[in-house]
Amino acid sequence: MPGSRLPLAGVLSLGRPSDIWFKPALSAVVSVAPPNLILLALGRLDLAMYTMAGSLCALYAHNRPYAARARVLAGVVLGMTGGLAVALLAASLTTDPAVLVAVGALLAAAQKSVCDMTRLGPPANVVLTFISSAALFAPQTPAQIPGHLGLALAAGAWAWLIGMAPGLVRPHGPERRSTANALHAAAAFAAAAEAPETSRTPRPAEARARASAAAAVHAAWQTLSAVRDVRTRRALERLLVRAEVALAAPADTDPERLRAWAGTLRTTGPVPYPDDLPDDDELLGPEARPAVGQPSLRHRLGPLAPIALRTALGCALAGYASLALGVGRPYWALVTAASLYQANITLTWNRAVQRVVGNLVGVLAFAALAPLAHLHPAALVLVCLGLNFGAEALISRNYWLGSVCVTPMALLITEFARYQDSGRLITERLVDTLVGAAVGFVAAVAVTNRRAGDRLERALSAVEAARDHTGHLLTRPDITPATLESARRALAAALVELSATADAASGEWWQRGLPEERVVAAEQSGHRTLAATARHQGLLPDRDATTRAEDVRR
Repeated sequence: MPGSRLPLAGVLSLGRPSDIWFKPALSAVVSVAPPNLILLALGRLDLAMYTMAGSLCALYAHNRPYAARARVLAGVVLGMTGGLAVALLAASLTTDPAVLVAVGALLAAAQKSVCDMTRLGPPANVVLTFISSAALFAPQTPAQIPGHLGLALAAGAWAWLIGMAPGLVRPHGPERRSTANALHAAAAFAAAAEAPETSRTPRPAEARARASAAAAVHAAWQTLSAVRDVRTRRALERLLVRAEVALAAPADTDPERLRAWAGTLRTTGPVPYPDDLPDDDELLGPEARPAVGQPSLRHRLGPLAPIALRTALGCALAGYASLALGVGRPYWALVTAASLYQANITLTWNRAVQRVVGNLVGVLAFAALAPLAHLHPAALVLVCLGLNFGAEALISRNYWLGSVCVTPMALLITEFARYQDSGRLITERLVDTLVGAAVGFVAAVAVTNRRAGDRLERALSAVEAARDHTGHLLTRPDITPATLESARRALAAALVELSATADAASGEWWQRGLPEERVVAAEQSGHRTLAATARHQGLLPDRDATTRAEDVRR
């Protein structure tokens, strides 16, 4: 494996916080606090693990429109409860740690696959795996399971209400933010570009800005597809079309205007109306959406198979290694391994470094906070709530920074039932972190992902076919605006998929050489075709027909 693919530089650098960092942070606290305080008053903090299973569902789906968020949150609550049910049933049937580790590894692989297939978004499978793995090693009898699941469902229902509550104040907030992000990214690309239409080799910074902006625009289109309010959706779609025009021809774009629109969308004011676009509903109606069929289950699961295998193998081996070392909580090593697996080896390595550093600093934070938390059960609950807020507030800047809060919180949660020796907890956490990260990464290296090259070839073929189809439509005088707009959006989506697939494939190893030159050529010709299409639609200043034809042919 080339050493340059496993970098250390930049892995721990801090990024900008998410623009909605406070939403999951506050939602977590408001969702977790009432159940825990009720259990504290009843003297039953030992049941907090089950209520937290439901409460932590409030971390999900903050970027979704509220109609879609309602469905996703309900699915997360049911998925969390289902994983908890399997874990509790296994714990009630056997106390053999080898069997429990195997069950935990299979659950982790299933949770990873479902989260990736559905593109659930952060915190993805890690919280689900943390809860189910911890429950595997909690003493359990069959008679207790219904009550414990009832606590999880009740807390999950409360979390659902917390997640939906902001919609009462700002019902279109998520889609406005998504559109604002797309406009801001398009403005950044327009500012970075110098002469993209004539340059055959864009500068690296410009290419990264284009890829980032295209991904943001694509994500915004997906967000708007779930919006039911037609008037709001149409208004935001006009802005997205303007962002796509900026991607096609940044030289004809005013970045400050895009930023001003983005700023307005982040307020409660009316949606801006771009008056330089044609008033053509066919560009925005359902007929203009890309005619892309739903891929088969096999097609969606195929790319996930190597990651699922890495997760199952890595989690199992990490758990067994922890058992072999005599650590009392092998699920910590299992969860550490499960948290590593990303789209490729390079990203998995980055996450391993971040996890280890975050946990090492986190155990120091636990050592400092434990005396305060041990003063009273109420202090224990309040410290955990503060750490919960801190984890969600910081994790968007870098995973390791969030782990600094997650680690002491996880250690303190184990003391809800009874106080434990802090030194032993710290030692076991350190050992499980190192074992889980090392064994988990070795498993990722051992399970190669040679399908990444095949997926890249398919993505390339899809872009070339979409480009040729769009170019053919441009030569037809009888083409309808909706048909051409549908083809343009399909080409834009194919280019986003190609960029993501190429990035994922470039971080793998043990595979044939990647067609990098063909990828660059396909991206450049695809974007030229998008620019020619935008001009044909009257979205850009016109150029002479000879130049337009040359754009399409190249």
